[in-house]
Amino acid sequence: MELNENIAAVVTGGASGLGEATVRALAATGARVSLFDWDAGRGAQVANEVGALYHQVDVGDPASVAEGFTAARSANGQERVLVCCAGIAPAERTVTRAGAHDPAVFERVVRVNLLGVFNCASQAAAGMAGLAPLSDDGDRGVIINTASIAAYEGQIGQTAYAASKAGVAGLTLPMARDLARHGIRVVAIAPGLFMTPMIEGMSQEIQDALVEKMEYPARPGRPREFAALALHVCANPMLNGEVIRLDGAYRMPPS
Repeated sequence: MELNENIAAVVTGGASGLGEATVRALAATGARVSLFDWDAGRGAQVANEVGALYHQVDVGDPASVAEGFTAARSANGQERVLVCCAGIAPAERTVTRAGAHDPAVFERVVRVNLLGVFNCASQAAAGMAGLAPLSDDGDRGVIINTASIAAYEGQIGQTAYAASKAGVAGLTLPMARDLARHGIRVVAIAPGLFMTPMIEGMSQEIQDALVEKMEYPARPGRPREFAALALHVCANPMLNGEVIRLDGAYRMPPS
């Protein structure tokens, strides 16, 4: 798919981190971009800076997602590109001094990270399926979801986060198979350690300890490197049904 002013795109979690970088990269191609995020202040600021549109959306709420898509499509037309970056990562061990892992925290992580991806991807796909194809292959759209290497190597205190991201990885192939007849591709990117607000909120000591265990390059990833891969996925029709690790050969230790 060639990204240009004829293509509409939606990015969830577009107000910061990987999502913000993806919004900026897509906008630079001329694509008509809408960003979904709960942070209205930052979301509107990013949108204004790049000429995108901001919509306040709770990805875990199907009704909120539907309202966001209705608004985005009214302004930009039916999206052909969806990039799901919205996510949260509270840390808690299975058993703490207070007792068992707070089930409300676990449920919230799954609701945002996994159900949020499903809500957005399924609703976007329903809209994409009615579009005219762009190529002889029947290309109608692409959905890019964000997993994590924690899906494979979750650390201590990451049961909720790792489970939610493993779910994102697990739905990639069956969703791609479901949507193949509609000419809609589904790919997940599993980033490693990236310099996002999630990492920036850690102490320098913890950041340094994480970097020590990295292979090459010996630094956290840059959000624009995630965005560059997302754009390549859009352009390369043979990328489908795959979870792509983007981690510089990093393998997370237990802690």
